[in-house]
Parts: sequence; C-alpha cells; structure tokens
Amino acid sequence: MGVDPGTHKAGYAVVDASPRGLRVIDCGVVRARKTDLPKRLQDIYDGILEVLALHEPDVLAVEEVFYGKNIQSTVKIGEGRGVVLLAAAVCDVPVAEYSPAEVKKSVVGNGQAHKSQVQRMVQALLGLPEPPEPDDVADALAIAICHSHRMKEAAARA
Repeated sequence: MGVDPGTHKAGYAVVDASPRGLRVIDCGVVRARKTDLPKRLQDIYDGILEVLALHEPDVLAVEEVFYGKNIQSTVKIGEGRGVVLLAAAVCDVPVAEYSPAEVKKSVVGNGQAHKSQVQRMVQALLGLPEPPEPDDVADALAIAICHSHRMKEAAARA
C-alpha cells in the first residue's frame, strides 16, 4: 500500500505485486473535513485506518519528508505523515520510506521528473486507460510501484 499523506487529503493505493506484474486493488483519496488541523488529522488517521483494516496490506510505503523552501509546508506534510505512520503502527503494518527523488527515479528513471511524467509512467506500468488523478492518487501509486521495484531488487540480490 502506498500513501501520499497530507493534512487536507491523503492519496492511497493498494496494489498486488505478483510475478505477472502489478495490479491495482484499490486507490482513492481520504479527505478531511474543512475544519481545524487536529480534526483534519483525525479524519486522515481514521480514513487510513479504514483502508488498512479493509485490505490488510503487507507493508505501507510512504515518502520521506521533503525539505523545501517553505518550512510551514514541510511541517504540515510531516504532521500528515505522522498520523499515517501512527495508523500503520496501530495496525501492526511495517512501514517503508522513500525519498521523493527515489520514487520518481524508480518509476520514471529520473529523480527530477515532473508530476505529469510520473502520472504517464504510472499509467503505462499499471496498464491504466488514463493517467491516474488526482495527483494524490498518482503519487500513492508511484510510491507503491517504487516499493515493489525495491522488493524485486532485494529478492534478486538474495
């Protein structure tokens, strides 16, 4: 399961990785009510808990915090990540973390790829009829794909 966390919404993607390739099981967005931050975080937490309970994934993959120029954005992303990590811990689901550049490189082959390039490659890799939208879902799918690629690489080395 890949998650693109935020404080207003969080994209999620549940994929099945088999020798035949990746298959999307479920994907979507957990949306928070338009309210104060603590209640929005609770909404994100509750929504991710529901997805975890429904699908019982083997692992939850999430991006590491991106340290941008806007410190407030970085802090808010960290707060959203925190509730996603807590949900995984409560459900006893292991967590894998990847940098944004690592996700882009794994999916597109370029750690500096643009969002549109990531969307198109996610579409191609998963055989989707259209690029996934919104961006939160595309990013969650990309994170899940990245984790799948890393697991294949680790298995090949073993």
